[in-house]
Amino acid sequence: MSAGDIAAFRARAASNLSAFDRREIAPDGRRRAAVAIVVSPLRGRITYVLTRRALTMRRNAGNYALPGGNVEPGEDAVAAAVRETHEELGVALDHGCAVGLLDDFVTLGGHVVTPVILCTDKALTLTPDPREVHQVWRLPVAQLDLPETPRFVSQADGPPILQMRARHGWINAPTAAWLYQFREVALHGRASRLDGVGQPGWTAT
Repeated sequence: MSAGDIAAFRARAASNLSAFDRREIAPDGRRRAAVAIVVSPLRGRITYVLTRRALTMRRNAGNYALPGGNVEPGEDAVAAAVRETHEELGVALDHGCAVGLLDDFVTLGGHVVTPVILCTDKALTLTPDPREVHQVWRLPVAQLDLPETPRFVSQADGPPILQMRARHGWINAPTAAWLYQFREVALHGRASRLDGVGQPGWTAT
């Protein structure tokens, strides 16, 4: 992969995201948060970063996740995503890596989350903080287009749960929902929404 390949990917994603009329949600007493979809080259492929949270965390221990956390006073979503990526993975990016934002999304845990697309042409060296990250992977963006994804799993109480394939299994919303919308909007320029996407009840704890 050449620098031109990742530059072309970034330009296409930026164009698609700028044409997308993203939805902003007022917090109304809920905490604001941001997650980062970190895109970079690895061995000739364009990849994104997926983590598994530390098994000792108080909330969402062991869940698959994107780097992210609360937006602190004085920060916007991009600044929070950049900071959390550095704190969790030891990766120093900057505001200029931001390509665009996806729809705000309300989690069962009571956060209004803004997904931020960060893109770099640098090969990343990941040094995850074991207090926050149990495992981390660089997965090909192309896998988000596998023909069986997404799938929807019914639940007794609530709308069907959106799942995306990652590694050798399936991950649930909300992480799966953000990756799905990243695929639809940033990769393909399709203005897909996340209305009616279900989340497993255990993600609220």
